[in-house]
Amino acid sequence: MHPILTNRQQSAAKFFLLALFVIAIDQISKWAVHTYMQPGMRGEISLIGHWAKLHYTLNPGMAFGAELPAPYGKLFLSGFRLLAVFGLSYYIIRLCKQRASGGYIACMALILGGAVGNLIDSIFYGVIYSNAPFGSPTRWFYGQVIDMLYLDIYEGFLPQSWPLVGGKYVSLWPIFNIADSSIFIGVALILLNQSKFFKQEEPAAAPATHSEPLVAPDSENLA
Repeated sequence: MHPILTNRQQSAAKFFLLALFVIAIDQISKWAVHTYMQPGMRGEISLIGHWAKLHYTLNPGMAFGAELPAPYGKLFLSGFRLLAVFGLSYYIIRLCKQRASGGYIACMALILGGAVGNLIDSIFYGVIYSNAPFGSPTRWFYGQVIDMLYLDIYEGFLPQSWPLVGGKYVSLWPIFNIADSSIFIGVALILLNQSKFFKQEEPAAAPATHSEPLVAPDSENLA
């Protein structure tokens, strides 16, 4: 086998191992929550005071609780995740062949791992854990994602002095999982390191050419 091809395959393999690590941690955490915790506030476990908790809940839609219209929104989302996984895998291999920034490829691997983690929930959890929403056409591809990381950031009325949003009641308490976190971290790192990941090499300056000065012929020598 050609040595260059071997190096490229090995380079891609370590990034897929990173994605596999994210998938493993995500699935183990979801299994543990489903096995040992009660859903809702009854099984809630405090981690850091009142604002960081473990809270077992089911998410029928997208990350951070966003949902799509029933009954086919979930099927569309599962199909989109499946296409995204294939697209991200191909993109990572292509980036390795192009010798792209290792940090950027690692971020894409984090996003891939998170996407696969939630895709597994969508495809299989309706069968494994029987958590497909009531009335789903089938248990396959309609599984609900298990969320457990609960950040109780703020709940109440915003100050009246704030423009546009002053006086409004808001609830900032996202509930998410390891897969969501991996996707968020990957995207955030890409946005924060754009200048590093996508820096363009400056073209090398053209070598200076030195030409001999033209000397006017000596009129006396020509005589």
